[in-house]
Amino acid sequence: MTLTVSNHSTMLSKAHVSDYPSDSLDWLGRLIGFDTVSRHSNLALIHDVQGYCQALGLDTTLSFNDQKDKANLFVTVKAGMQQDIVSGGIVLSGHTDVVPVDGQNWSSQPFNAVVKDGKLFGRGACDMKGFIACLLTLLPKAVDLSNQGKLKKPLHLALSFDEEVGCLGAPLILADLKARGIQPDYCIVGEPTNMKMVTAHKGIAVYRCRVHGKSAHSSLTNRGVNAISYASRLVAFVDDLAEDLKSRDDIDEVFDVPFATLSVGTISGGTATNIVPNFCEFTFDYRNLPHMSQDDIVIPIQNKIAELSKQMQDRAPETKIELLQEEGVPAMTDRDSKALQDLIAALVDDDQRHKVAYATEGGQFTNAGIPTIICGPGSIEQAHKPDEFVEISQIKRCDIFLQKLLEGLSA
Repeated sequence: MTLTVSNHSTMLSKAHVSDYPSDSLDWLGRLIGFDTVSRHSNLALIHDVQGYCQALGLDTTLSFNDQKDKANLFVTVKAGMQQDIVSGGIVLSGHTDVVPVDGQNWSSQPFNAVVKDGKLFGRGACDMKGFIACLLTLLPKAVDLSNQGKLKKPLHLALSFDEEVGCLGAPLILADLKARGIQPDYCIVGEPTNMKMVTAHKGIAVYRCRVHGKSAHSSLTNRGVNAISYASRLVAFVDDLAEDLKSRDDIDEVFDVPFATLSVGTISGGTATNIVPNFCEFTFDYRNLPHMSQDDIVIPIQNKIAELSKQMQDRAPETKIELLQEEGVPAMTDRDSKALQDLIAALVDDDQRHKVAYATEGGQFTNAGIPTIICGPGSIEQAHKPDEFVEISQIKRCDIFLQKLLEGLSA
């Protein structure tokens, strides 16, 4: 069975709820049909969802990137008999962008949802349009409760852009909420967890190190400064530091990888075998436990850079080593989320608390003072792969989870 979806955005002035899918699988097929790879605009998807929200009588807020070709969407289903309570409540958060399909061998078209053997295939099926589809299916039910004055706490939906390339959109949502004086009580980020509760995750910082040496003919090495050789010494130091992180006495065994990690990812340099290279660069990432900071690795690396730079500049004053941070996403802590954890534990089949090595927008929400957990349909093992899929049973579990959550907000 193939779900055919359209990539057009419904005109807002003509939007009707009947124009939109009626359940989560229909919604997921529609969402997958929008090619929202991070290098592309997500506006067609955002405008489509905006039209749906407005057809339900909801006010939406969009926040844009500098180029105005991408947007976040935030919408609130108000609480209270007068429907005027917008602060407090729970944010249900998901990112709209997906990773590329370039070079991947798909057995179906990645932006056409296909249902087969109890699974729905398509780019973003689990990461993380499945959760967004369940949110949009829940929305009319929340609006009905609000209209009846039965919603005791507001329900917020936050859809972001560019999570996959550094979590760039969520900070704009949080800045807008702060400017409007809206402070939600909690947040649930629907990244794929097989509907298990993730209470904390590591932070991530990506660094680029550039070593500027001095060229010379390879027969005259004493006249040059070999950028690759000095870079290799720094790479070796990073590897040694990574080993040291494993033996610290403050590791956290609840994490799937219980210690902070350092990993060199790319390296390039040199022009020919018979030329002493004057440039080499490499990148590495650091994934820290929530109680750790960037200084735990940056300070020792900077000290090593100072040592190597002196050696280089003693031979050629114009040489240098640069360390640049390219992106960073904060860790998500479970320090203030006990009440939220207790709430979620009553809604999921497995109430065990999990901690993971990958990063999400959850760290940005906790940094903003909003206790957060991660819980969503699908497995992270399927994310970013060809033939990405989500099991239909997972979508159904997410629907039940959100319905229970909504009932709790209206009790």
